[in-house]
Amino acid sequence: MTDDLLQPVVSVRDLRIGFPRAVAAGAPPAVDGLSFDLPPGGGLGLVGESGSGKTVTALTLLGLHRGTDAQVSGEVEVAGVPVLTAPEERVRRMRGAEVAMIFQDPLSAFDPYYRVGDQIGEVYRLHTGAGRRAARERAVEVLDRVHIPDPHRRVDAYPHELSGGMRQRALIAMALACEPRVLVADEPTTALDVTVQAQILDLLAELRADTGMALILVTHDLGVVAGSVDDVLVMSAGREVERGPTARVLRAPSAAYTRRLLAAVPRVDVAPERARTEVTRTEEPAGGAEAPADGDRTGDDVVMTLRGVHRDFPGRRGRAGRREVVHAVAGVDLDLRRGEVLGVVGESGSGKTTLARMMVGLLRPSAGDVLLGGTDLAKLSGRRLRERRRELAMVFQDPASSLNPRRTVGDSIAEPLRVRGAGRAEVTATVADLLSRVGLDPHRANDYPHEFSGGQRQRIGIARALAGRPSVLVCDEPVSALDVTTQAQVLELIDELRAEYGFAVVFVSHDLAVVRQVSDRVAVMRRGEVVELADAEVLYEDPRHEYTRALLAAVPVLDPELARVRRAERRQLIRP
Repeated sequence: MTDDLLQPVVSVRDLRIGFPRAVAAGAPPAVDGLSFDLPPGGGLGLVGESGSGKTVTALTLLGLHRGTDAQVSGEVEVAGVPVLTAPEERVRRMRGAEVAMIFQDPLSAFDPYYRVGDQIGEVYRLHTGAGRRAARERAVEVLDRVHIPDPHRRVDAYPHELSGGMRQRALIAMALACEPRVLVADEPTTALDVTVQAQILDLLAELRADTGMALILVTHDLGVVAGSVDDVLVMSAGREVERGPTARVLRAPSAAYTRRLLAAVPRVDVAPERARTEVTRTEEPAGGAEAPADGDRTGDDVVMTLRGVHRDFPGRRGRAGRREVVHAVAGVDLDLRRGEVLGVVGESGSGKTTLARMMVGLLRPSAGDVLLGGTDLAKLSGRRLRERRRELAMVFQDPASSLNPRRTVGDSIAEPLRVRGAGRAEVTATVADLLSRVGLDPHRANDYPHEFSGGQRQRIGIARALAGRPSVLVCDEPVSALDVTTQAQVLELIDELRAEYGFAVVFVSHDLAVVRQVSDRVAVMRRGEVVELADAEVLYEDPRHEYTRALLAAVPVLDPELARVRRAERRQLIRP
C-alpha cells in the first residue's frame, strides 16, 4: 500500500476561526478547536444548525478565508497542501485541480453572461493549459458524465436556460473537470425538489464509487447524509459534539444535541401525532387517476372553492414565429375547509406556486372560478378585490426578500392593520401581541429585518400574515430554507396559530416529509394537474398514482441501509 493511500487527503488540527467584530461583541469563535481526518475516497458529513460553523470550515478547506477579516489558526492540509501557510499561488492552483466545491445556489455560482461550457472549459484550461477545442471536448465529456441529456447542445446553454437540477449537475461537472481528489458540497440539494435531490445525491455516490474522490457533504439535514457518507461529524457553536460511522450516529446517537436534531427531522415513514379532520380518499374516476375534486362537500365548512381553474403563460417562440403557451395550471378543482391544512406537493414546474398565488388573488386564472365565501375573486377588481383579499394572507419562502429592509418589523406587521383603518393604539397593541404570539420579544418591533435570524424573519412574516385575521393562510415553501430545528419550531407555530384562530392553511412544499407532518389532506400536482388527492395518512400509506409513488421513493430516509436499498430501487424505477 502506497503512502498516498495511507495518508489522509484532508487533515484538520485544532482549527479556530473568529471574526473580529463578533469577537469584540463577545461572541464565541465561529469554529473552536475542530480536528478531523478524511481518507482518500472517504465520505464525511458535516452536520449542524445554521451558525454551527460547518460552512466556514468548508470554505477554509479551499483557502477561501483569504482576503476576508477571518482570523484562522491551527493546521489544515488538503491534498498535501498546507492551506493556512502555503503561498497564495499554490492555494489557487489547488482549487479546482485537487479540491473543488459545489454550492447551494448554482445560479449565483455561474456567471450569467457566459455559456456553461465556456465556464467549465475555462477551469480546465486554467489548470491544464489545454487549448479551446480540448477544453470544449472536456466540458461535453463531464456534462455527459453527470447525466445531462444532449451534452453537445447543452454545452452552449447559458445558466438561466437550465433548470435548477441541471444547473447543479453542471456545477458538479465543472468541479469534475480536473478530476479533483476532494469534492466539498455545501448544502447541494437544499433548494431542490425531492426527486432532483435524490438524483443529485445518487450522482455524488456514483462519482465517489467510480472516481475514488473523497466527499465532504455539508448539510443541516441528517436524512441527506444517511445514504451518502461513511462518517458524520455533528457540529454546534463551532465545536464537535459527536463523530462516528453514519449508521451508529443515526441509530444510536450519544450526544443529546444529535438526538434533538434527529427528533426534529420530519419523517415520511412515521405518522405525526396531531388531530386531523375526518376525511378520506376521493372517488376514482375512469382512467385510474385520483379524482381531484371533493365531490359534493360544499357545506358551511368550505371557505374556498376552485372549479376548473386554469392559468396559462406565454412561452418561447417556435420556429414558425408563433409563441407557445405554457399551461402552468390545467383544470384544478378543490374545496378548502375551515380549519384544515391542505398540503400541495409536486416537483418544480408542477404548478403548485402558481395555484397558490391564484388562491390569494395575486394572479388571475385564465379560466375557471376561485370562490371565497361564494364570491368569485376572478371577477372582482379595484376596491372590491382589495377588500376580499384582506381575508387571505401568504407566507413566502424567503422572508428576507418579502420584508422591506428599510422598514422596521413593527411597521411591516402593522401595514395590514393600517389598511383597514386601525388607530395607533390598536396597531401598537396588536403588533406587540402578534410578536409575542410568534415567540419574539415585542420590544424588538423597532428592529430591522437584517437584525433577525432566518427563522425569526419567517416568524415575522407569519405575524404580518396574521395581522389581518385571514380566513385562509397560504404558505409557499415556508420552511425549505431553514435548518431542521428551526423548521420544526415554525411548523409547530403555524399549527398552534391555526388551532387558535381557526383559519384554513394551504401548505405548498416540495418536501413530502414536512407535508405529512402538517397536513390533513394532500393534493399531488404534476404538469398543472392534481393527479391524486386524499387524506394524508391514506395517501402516504397507500399511494395510488405512479407519480406519487415515485415522489415518495425519492424522499431521504434516516436509515443508511434503507437509503442504499432505495437508491438501488431508484436505478430500476422508470421516472414518470
